[in-house]
Amino acid sequence: MDKRKITKLNNLEFKPFNKYGKPIPGWSWHKISFDEKTNFGTYISKLDPGTKTIPHIHTGHEEFLVLEGELIDSDGTIFKKGDFISYEPNSSHSSYTKKGCLILTFMRGHNNQIKRNN
Repeated sequence: MDKRKITKLNNLEFKPFNKYGKPIPGWSWHKISFDEKTNFGTYISKLDPGTKTIPHIHTGHEEFLVLEGELIDSDGTIFKKGDFISYEPNSSHSSYTKKGCLILTFMRGHNNQIKRNN
């Protein structure tokens, strides 16, 4: 029995990104091995131009590889195609994209949304 899964980038089925409860406009994902109960696994995110992520704190490691486009982190760092980014537990950030991007994410733990007081 073959226990492998092959994911082809040209044949992805993206669904609205709803990991924080309700979908985030402009953000969609294709789950590869992501388990919503444990928050461990891999997925590919597609962020349309102008999309912003929610500020969050990592309880475990979060790593991602930029496959296409670019992503700008909350400190102004610009991640481009081919960049591999690792966030350690207890780190926090948010990101946005001006041009749009495709990223391969490896999650090992939950993210907790940072609530802002306005």
